[in-house]
Amino acid sequence: MKKTSINTGKTVKVFGLILSLAAMPLLLSLTGCVTGSRYEQSTGERIDDHGTSSHVKAALAEDTQYKYEGVSVETFKGTVQLTGFVNSRDQKNRAADLAKKVPAVKEVVNNITVKESSN
Repeated sequence: MKKTSINTGKTVKVFGLILSLAAMPLLLSLTGCVTGSRYEQSTGERIDDHGTSSHVKAALAEDTQYKYEGVSVETFKGTVQLTGFVNSRDQKNRAADLAKKVPAVKEVVNNITVKESSN
């Protein structure tokens, strides 16, 4: 009877080793999804960028000179991209200046288009 329990113990250990080795690729693939790369955001970066976009939108909305209803804000790894339409070059430049003042902003890409005046 002792021989059976020794063999059962070894079998359980071998089975556990096989199971843990089989689970390694699954664990590694899950952790790969959490880290970002040059072209993909990690979960933490996505959360940070969402907060940065919100702060930039708030800064644009709180501006006493312009309200920037036609401007969209997207953030990727701290780089803020401004798009949309404004009425003047001054308004476009001011939007970029306001965005640059937000603490988490690393860079601003100002793709705002100035509407042509119909004179």
